[in-house]
Amino acid sequence: MTDIHTQFIDVSQLRIGMFVYLDMGWMDHPFPVNSFEIRNQDQITTIRSLGLERIRYAPDKSSPDPDAVTNCVTTDAASTPPAESPKAIEARKRREMLADQQASLLVCERQFSQASQTFKHVTEIVHAQPQVAREQTENLIQGFLAGMLGEDEAAIRLLSEKAGERTSLHSINVTIISLLLGKAMELSKVDMLELGIGALLHDIGKMELPDRLRWPEDHFSHAERQLYQSHVMHGVNLARKLALSANATLLVAQHHEHIDGSGYPTRILADKLSPLAKIVSLVNQYDNLCNPGNPALAITPHEALSQLFTQHKSQFHAPTMTAFIRMMGIYPPGSVVQLTDERYALVVSVNSSRPIKPRVVIHNPEIPRDDALVINLEYEQSLGIHRSLKPLQLPKAAYDYLSPRKRLCYFFERGREIEAVEAST
Repeated sequence: MTDIHTQFIDVSQLRIGMFVYLDMGWMDHPFPVNSFEIRNQDQITTIRSLGLERIRYAPDKSSPDPDAVTNCVTTDAASTPPAESPKAIEARKRREMLADQQASLLVCERQFSQASQTFKHVTEIVHAQPQVAREQTENLIQGFLAGMLGEDEAAIRLLSEKAGERTSLHSINVTIISLLLGKAMELSKVDMLELGIGALLHDIGKMELPDRLRWPEDHFSHAERQLYQSHVMHGVNLARKLALSANATLLVAQHHEHIDGSGYPTRILADKLSPLAKIVSLVNQYDNLCNPGNPALAITPHEALSQLFTQHKSQFHAPTMTAFIRMMGIYPPGSVVQLTDERYALVVSVNSSRPIKPRVVIHNPEIPRDDALVINLEYEQSLGIHRSLKPLQLPKAAYDYLSPRKRLCYFFERGREIEAVEAST
């Protein structure tokens, strides 16, 4: 049998028609087999989402699209394809950028899905296998920190609503934003680990409540409200069963406390509130405003920030509040905005180090929604955000195109620079 000659290429050089090999476990990718010929762009996008930098492929078994053959795998100078026209070059670059952006989003959604599964498993085994539950929690947070604490900046990314179910969505939202805020406040790595563990498990006591009482409602009776608030003490008991650190346990105990004594269950004041709890109590309130138990009561991320600052400022630690607003920007991911050229857009990503001009998807009827590029407003000197809108203020065509999320789901992506793209593309 003749050996098949293979070679490695960068995943950015993948093209339709290439016969590739996925040198990884079959459970680590969604394809039915580990080797196959690429048939469409969706397969390329999925492969790029797997986190591989290089991939093995077989030139002899490949039949690449003649319009997409890369120079890096051509050894015969006589076979160099004809020069592309400027229009073809522009179209190719746009396709490649769109594929890279879609792959980056898929990576985030895949990681969020894995985190959701881990969190769900932790809640299922917390009573029977507390040590295993703690180890899985620690491993998950260590994984988050490995991605966040490198040299790269971190961007807060809006995901699709399908990314997580309600309970895990809230817990992971609070964890991701708290960790990014902790990074912005330059916490030590030890504090970051305890912050992440406590944030992920801050509501674990709710699993001891009846389903109907796990989310606060305005119509709760006094007895129901007291029962709901007991989730904090249940959470502390479970934190002790898990043998969490003193700081992580204290965070669970204090995640509903406020510095002015208006919180619960013990109405402590600022000097008794732990530094980590000051972060999570603020982030928890933000996410509850954006993702309340009753979706009809949800407010926009822009409104949530404004409300926290104007109506609840006395409840939260001022330096933490300042750092939070600086990190999230004026228009956090999920905000619906109108641009200075009057077009409508959805904020999908904010670089936590440079949040003034976020990344947006712009309503453009001439481009299908699935082909819309994420535009980095940092590179658009003549384009900015004019105002924030409520989703229902959008014209129907813009609403249908941008699909504002009823529930906000956040994750993080490494804030590598996205190439400048003209907003008109």
